[in-house]
Amino acid sequence: MQTDSSTPQLIHWTENGEERSARWHSESGMPPPKRVQVADDTTNADTAYRLACEGTALLWRGDFQNARQLLQALARRADHKHGKGKKKAPKAAASPTEAFHLHRQAQSQRARTLAMLLIPFEADYSIPLRRAPDVKQACNEAYGRGSEPFVASLRELLGLIGAHEWRKSGVEIPVLGARIHPHYGVFSPVRGEYVQLVANVPLPKKTETAFDIGVGTGVLSAVLARRGIARVVATDQDRRALSCARENLARLDLQDKVELMEADLFPPGQAQLVVCNPPWVPARPSSSIEYAVYDPDSRMLRGFLDGLAAHLAPGGEGWLILSDLAEHLGLRPREQLLEWIAAAGLQVADRHDVRPMHPRASDASDPLHAARSAEVTSLWRLQAAN
Repeated sequence: MQTDSSTPQLIHWTENGEERSARWHSESGMPPPKRVQVADDTTNADTAYRLACEGTALLWRGDFQNARQLLQALARRADHKHGKGKKKAPKAAASPTEAFHLHRQAQSQRARTLAMLLIPFEADYSIPLRRAPDVKQACNEAYGRGSEPFVASLRELLGLIGAHEWRKSGVEIPVLGARIHPHYGVFSPVRGEYVQLVANVPLPKKTETAFDIGVGTGVLSAVLARRGIARVVATDQDRRALSCARENLARLDLQDKVELMEADLFPPGQAQLVVCNPPWVPARPSSSIEYAVYDPDSRMLRGFLDGLAAHLAPGGEGWLILSDLAEHLGLRPREQLLEWIAAAGLQVADRHDVRPMHPRASDASDPLHAARSAEVTSLWRLQAAN
């Protein structure tokens, strides 16, 4: 959830005996801190961590690189508090579901604490601090044209800089023989196994039109177009995603084969193939980027299933790309998914499975290791029931 720019929020603090204020910006939708204290190079990490945990934000006025070092020190203290680096192992959760909720709770607490270190920006995105980097391009990519000074968390800025580097370097997609360049706030296709599934599963006969529901970076639309489908219509309700997909498709010279449309789920009409890779975990996202991972109450998944039959051409297929991680976490049983499929007037024609290869699947220190090590990503081939 992004801060509503139509009603700008303000952050207030006292500096040199004067009351001051500035516009507050938070991509995660975090409200402006109620207590703000000016900090600089003389502020030590223990004091900063105590204040942050108490809900007092620190508006930095010292050297920028020292602020980065302070943020790292705060992160070490937060990780130690939540069990990382301790010799004694934390108490095991009673169930995978409890482990998930405890993990999310710890993540949320950590994020709130680290977000308490703030930095000022000028209207042109310059940072009025010693040794501050030039982040104007990264900020323009993420926020659009600047209009007035504001304050944001240093942690958000570092994430924005990281996204800018991802955008420049891109992610190698072997089945395309090219790179996809994710934009800020658009989920990166680092989980290559689902892209491989879409590239390898046989297409329905006489597939001339395909819909890509939730286009994201445009990677699946590009794969479908490269497979020879004459017309691909791709939708998304996030304008950042549409902009990202447009740029990637143009880079791949596929802009004439893919039509992009701002829509919640389906475009008008029917297609022989309708593809959807919804968020895999039914939980509440805590930031805009997490909407690609967390789907509250399985809204997008159920919306896709409920509307699919009406948008399938005769003999057509819907390809649902979904991890079973939610099942291993006890958040959505397989039986429920099958009930939703049947209730939507659909039947399962086939299912193609693949094991994920990402590092977390083999990281025994991950609090969710038991679920991740058992995870399978599937492409469900769905048809209208007879």
